Amino acid sequence: MTDTKKQLLPTEGDIMPTNHIENLILDIRGQQVMLDRDLANLYGVDTKVLNQAVKRNIERFPVRFRFQLSDLERDKLVTNCDRLQMLKHSNVNPFVFTEQGVAMLSTVLRSKTAINVSIQIMDAFTAMRQFIASNAQIFQRLDVMEQNQLAIVAHQTETDHKLEEVFRRLDSGNVQPHQGIFYDGQIFDAYTFINDRIREASTRIILIDNYIDDSVLTMLAKRADKVAATIYTKKPSAQLQLDIQKHNAQYPPIGIITFDRSHDRFLCIDETVYHLGASIKDLGKRWFAFNRMEMPTTELLQKMQ
Repeated sequence: MTDTKKQLLPTEGDIMPTNHIENLILDIRGQQVMLDRDLANLYGVDTKVLNQAVKRNIERFPVRFRFQLSDLERDKLVTNCDRLQMLKHSNVNPFVFTEQGVAMLSTVLRSKTAINVSIQIMDAFTAMRQFIASNAQIFQRLDVMEQNQLAIVAHQTETDHKLEEVFRRLDSGNVQPHQGIFYDGQIFDAYTFINDRIREASTRIILIDNYIDDSVLTMLAKRADKVAATIYTKKPSAQLQLDIQKHNAQYPPIGIITFDRSHDRFLCIDETVYHLGASIKDLGKRWFAFNRMEMPTTELLQKMQ
């Protein structure tokens, strides 16, 4: 090394503390590495000078000691690390050095200071490995949590797409929805879904639901003229009987039949039977699913005899 290069090297007292060096260690291609520009800064030389010294001794630096970043790897560094923003303006992608490459640098930059710097850098690599080893279980748990979160997001996205398709078909007016899920808070969406089904009826509507109130009567009142409506439910309370009496005095009557053998809820629109995961008075308050069954209304009514 020339005298000029020796003058550029820092003195032993100027060496950066090990914990600061650890912040310069990057994880690329599954390896812990350091950028040529960071190493040059630690050694007190220009990046170009450091790489030229390596080129003159290239046989000492196989790919496992030193390799050049791809465009994708460089762009990822620029995106994730603010201090490396200047890399996006460089015409040449940077080189990175593994721990073995750093050790070899001390033999190329022949000075006491260079050796001291290399030792301290290797100490930082060792400290980093020890930290990763001692926290491996935590990292593994974090990775599992991240994978679970990604799976939840993917499932939510898929469900949203299915719901969008359901509502798109509903808007088209020519395809009946087959199945889907409404989540808590989707009160208006679920309410609109049931009301649209009620408006579709041309002959009859049958609701099997043990938990009804006056809001159900209001929803059924939206059916078309001459469409019969019957509710199968457990024995109504005195208040509900009064609500039904007042409703039937003003609107087309809704028949009430006492039936307490069904745990689930069913909404029959003409000959189409929907299985509902919630009472229609509670739509959107909690998650619930709906499913259009293959069984026609007539067959379901026969089972109820």
